[in-house]
Amino acid sequence: MRTTTSCRGAIGAAQRALNLPSRHTWPSQQLACRSFAMSARREIAVKEMSEQDLASMRVNQDRLMHDVHSTSEWGKGERWGDGPTDFGMSRLSLSDNDKQARDWFAETTQALGCKVHYDAMGNQFAVRLGLNEGPPTYAGSHLDTQPTGGRYDGILGVCAAIEMLKTMNDNWVETTYPVGVVNWTNEEGARFPKSMVSSGVWAGDIPLEDAHNLRSVIPSNDTATMKSELERIGYLGSTPASYKSTPMAAHFELHIEQGPILEAEERRVGVVKGVQSYKWFTVTVKGRDSHTGATSFQHRADSLLTASKMILASHKIAHRHKALASTGILTLKPGSTNTVPGFVQFTLDIRAPKDETVDAVEAECKAAFAAITGGENIEGVNAHCAVSSRHCDVSWRTDFISPATYFHDDCIKCVQDAGTALCGESEVSGLDIGKWGKFMTSGAGHDSVYTSKRCPTSMIFIPCRDGVSHNPAEYSSPQACADGANVLTGAVLRYDQLRGKRGS
Repeated sequence: MRTTTSCRGAIGAAQRALNLPSRHTWPSQQLACRSFAMSARREIAVKEMSEQDLASMRVNQDRLMHDVHSTSEWGKGERWGDGPTDFGMSRLSLSDNDKQARDWFAETTQALGCKVHYDAMGNQFAVRLGLNEGPPTYAGSHLDTQPTGGRYDGILGVCAAIEMLKTMNDNWVETTYPVGVVNWTNEEGARFPKSMVSSGVWAGDIPLEDAHNLRSVIPSNDTATMKSELERIGYLGSTPASYKSTPMAAHFELHIEQGPILEAEERRVGVVKGVQSYKWFTVTVKGRDSHTGATSFQHRADSLLTASKMILASHKIAHRHKALASTGILTLKPGSTNTVPGFVQFTLDIRAPKDETVDAVEAECKAAFAAITGGENIEGVNAHCAVSSRHCDVSWRTDFISPATYFHDDCIKCVQDAGTALCGESEVSGLDIGKWGKFMTSGAGHDSVYTSKRCPTSMIFIPCRDGVSHNPAEYSSPQACADGANVLTGAVLRYDQLRGKRGS
């Protein structure tokens, strides 16, 4: 094939921009002009790569960490240590800082030769073409953070996916089918109170209008909606937010564990087989405002004390079922030092590996809360308490339900094989993979929950120090980050190879 002068120019510009080795300057008959910057034919086709070839593919650790830390300047949060990067993050979804990170994502992936678009929820998709057309195999996560979060939750997953593309370009790898990187909007649900809302819209589980109408809760007096903020920062796309408009062949997500198991067991990688079930509720307790000095204990209808008993009971019930129950938001009225509060609302988050366990904890909590307002000593919460809760009423609202998720066997196997290639042991004993890995169920929700409804999906975990996350001191070592990125790259290439064998 002969190549036009303009195509040769694009190739040369791309090579210079990416600082590619000069040995990759080929005569024109070896070039295949494409519609993106990296127009030259790759030296290595994934379908022809041996296991040794796949195992030898390595990311650039320093480059990966540079991306993690340089992009974390947009929304830099609290300092937690003495090092130059010992800062947390406060990059709320669709904020000005989020826009800067999004712009970086688009500019960086375009420079790598990707076609980039964003949909009606602001989800960003960057696609590197393959030898054949078809839905891309995606890797990615999210760039938004908690208001007092760290710089590894989500951010690492996106930066590692982009590093995967850079590594493919470094090695002139030609995939059989397209490979993509995705940045999901508002995964955290911190500013707009619905976690994974945009991947939920993409999957068809959450109506677009409901998502667009979500109001910002940070700051508490904010009146902005998701739609208005998408418009303001220029990321309200015209492409429908749907798996039909932006199909995925598969979805792989690298994430810090957000728990202590891998570090405690000195394991390098978690091969994630699914995500545990959880439900979110808002519980309202209504009592009666009264004077703290003039109202005796026996005559009080203390909403806050009653709510405290309920929260304690929820912990005891969850513990009995080997589940988890947590309260993260509590509001009360009127909020005066010398007034017994007559109104309290609190959130209740119930989690367990199985749906039926979550359902059982929910049922027992509802029965216990009703009994507490009836004055009964349920779970021992009324023992030695002078204030009865008989004068209070309780009601529940279900805010969110995420059933247990089970990932796809093919994707799990690709992650496992990539981990084995990196770490060298393949023997499986129970949940343990050699000394390096472990099959795991995620305790936290992720965008992969929704992608798994529409395409094969799996996740990769790496250890984080003390299991700390959603905290400025969240930390994973550069080696752990590189381990995760190497497994991510290996898993995506193996899945592309599998697709090539199947012809789809």
